[in-house]
Amino acid sequence: MKCSTVIFLLLITLNIFGQTNPKLLVWVTDDTLLDKEYKESFLKYDFGALWTEFDNRYTYGIIGNHFQRLKIKIIWATKDSLHPEIYHIYGKSMVKGNICSFSGTIEITSIRLFKNLHYGVDEEYKNKGIEKQGILSGIYRFAEDSLQTHAGIFEGRLSTLWYLNEEGQIVYDAIEQASDNYRNNQFAGTWKGYHSTVTKICNWGDFRIPLAGGLDMGAGFFSPADGYLQYGWQNLRHAINNDKQAIKEEYREWWK
Repeated sequence: MKCSTVIFLLLITLNIFGQTNPKLLVWVTDDTLLDKEYKESFLKYDFGALWTEFDNRYTYGIIGNHFQRLKIKIIWATKDSLHPEIYHIYGKSMVKGNICSFSGTIEITSIRLFKNLHYGVDEEYKNKGIEKQGILSGIYRFAEDSLQTHAGIFEGRLSTLWYLNEEGQIVYDAIEQASDNYRNNQFAGTWKGYHSTVTKICNWGDFRIPLAGGLDMGAGFFSPADGYLQYGWQNLRHAINNDKQAIKEEYREWWK
């Protein structure tokens, strides 16, 4: 099954252009999921690695009405010992070279399973011991260090694809990565500075960005449109065009 047919209707509320608008993040269609809610059955597993182990150079983000480039990295995600739906998060963000550390929580609110397993191109994963595949949704709130420059609070909703292997481990589902519309770890919400009355749209994700309007002009992969290059996307354009210095910058582990 192609990732373009993979489902989720995630209702989120964003503050855009000074007003609160409901938006539907359409990613996976509900008819591909089992009707049952599986959250309680799967909370015994540890989902933390889903948000920390992916290659960060393919995580893209936006902040503000002009879709200024945001880089964000979740460095660790630790499951709460008393509340298994809660994960304690630590990470870093960067906008225009300004780096802030943040901490907060992700709360899993729903876990759904796919009706049919998907195995990738030429069913590459058919005999790799996949037991279950699903998508989780949740809410997040990450607070940047208030003593740092241009700091604030991220909050919103997220959705993540995963699968359970035969060893009983939850694994980041990149099986359909070769598909044009593949995406994962979709975070959609807002950012508000501690000393500001303005709430900004702030979304990020792996391979694609949710609710990114006309920013993404790519077919087979994420590619910023010309009109947005001035908002932090020029280096990525150079990297796409095989500029060695730009590629080096995209690979840089800026959070260390």
